[in-house]
Amino acid sequence: EDFLTLIFKAMMKDTLNSSHPVSSAVQSSEQIEEMFDSLSYIKGASLLLMLKHYLTKDVFQAGIEVYLHNHNYGTAQSDDLWDSMNEITNGTLDVKKMMKTWIVHKGFPLVTVVRKGKIISVQQEKFLYRVEPENWTSDASYLWHIPLTYITNRCNFTHCTNAYLLDQRSGM
Repeated sequence: EDFLTLIFKAMMKDTLNSSHPVSSAVQSSEQIEEMFDSLSYIKGASLLLMLKHYLTKDVFQAGIEVYLHNHNYGTAQSDDLWDSMNEITNGTLDVKKMMKTWIVHKGFPLVTVVRKGKIISVQQEKFLYRVEPENWTSDASYLWHIPLTYITNRCNFTHCTNAYLLDQRSGM
């Protein structure tokens, strides 16, 4: 319950146009200090949980083990973690490409799901809680690679989770 409270606070901060990406290039020590705030840590943790759920616990754990083994007693960058995950998925999913859309964009997407009979369509756009005119920049080009999981009525709800990667504005 406490973690959910933290997530919702971070999401509220991330809805503002004055938000910042989880990862960005820095030019000064002041910018480094600005990057390490609650938004970066909580959003980062949420993104790792999203990735773990999408890849499955075992695949995610194996990727973390490869990452730790390859970089023990050394330095690493976020790309190194994604490369380790790519190594484990054997190229079946470009984890780096997917996760880059989450860590370099500020904010998060609003996903709209519409059902017409047996056809389900999904669409994404950047979510903004309120627009701050003094900080406004157009983020219309933002496109996330959103891992969606779902179940159908043919499942017994234990081992029948389906996955879909929404990597376009809309999809079916």
